[in-house]
Amino acid sequence: MKRKLFLWTIAAISLLFANAQESDLFSHRRINLYEGVTMPNTVGTQHYDSIARNRIWRAEQPRLYAYVPGLEERTNKAVIVIPGGGYNKQAYETAGVSLAKWFNTFGVTAFVLLHRLPNQPDVKDATIVPFQDAQRAVRWVRAHAAEYGIDPNQVGVIGCSAGGHVCAGVSTISKDLSACGDSLDRQPFRPNFCILVSPVISVYSPKGQHPRITKMLQKTKFDEMVNKDNPPTLLIHASDDRTVNVSNSVKYFNALQQAGVKNCSMHIFPYGGHAISLRNQPGSTALWPTIAEAWINEVTTK
Repeated sequence: MKRKLFLWTIAAISLLFANAQESDLFSHRRINLYEGVTMPNTVGTQHYDSIARNRIWRAEQPRLYAYVPGLEERTNKAVIVIPGGGYNKQAYETAGVSLAKWFNTFGVTAFVLLHRLPNQPDVKDATIVPFQDAQRAVRWVRAHAAEYGIDPNQVGVIGCSAGGHVCAGVSTISKDLSACGDSLDRQPFRPNFCILVSPVISVYSPKGQHPRITKMLQKTKFDEMVNKDNPPTLLIHASDDRTVNVSNSVKYFNALQQAGVKNCSMHIFPYGGHAISLRNQPGSTALWPTIAEAWINEVTTK
């Protein structure tokens, strides 16, 4: 009996620590993207968030979490941060919260997007669902720009790995996937600038991948879909990335150049693997946040 009580106590303490680790994101303002409208592309079954170890494996409701810089530091720019995770999950702490806080340090309002995943059983068409939610997110931020002191023409996106694939999609897809019959439909759904870190574009087929994810990736080779309306794009990659080959960034950059998209830039570093982040990067890879901040200032108007 005492041993059971001890184990229950340890489990309770572990749960408290886990909740404490996750509390930063969930303590920020939550914005449900389909509040007041019928969520598109769903079979209508009831489901709940599945969250463990600062990763979300299933999203009950696609939503944004707002990170707002201090009033004195605030600029008129905003960015939607789209965490990656191989499309099986979203690592919202390392590839979401950390980036949002970093953007706040130089006055950019940030929104972390948790979108539906293609392997969720409640999704009808897995090939479009993350891009659908991303379009809706861009529209929401533009519609509420005045509330946050944002210029609706200064709204960007950033994503790492699979999150980069979503960013490439919302930057490239010209079809309106997110219309819900409300006032947000009047807002443009393409971002004004895009930052891709170690992005999946068209070359990615890990073992054991869910068939719905495979089907989605086969239909969304964005280097073949780039057009003149793509926004200025910054690509960051490491040549020693063994998870997402650097050719993904190279192909996408070449496509942007061929389409005549202005103000694009690509930086391929020798080291960093598939773990490029804000801190503790090897050698010259540590310069990428400085490059990204300078590039944003280059491509956005004051």
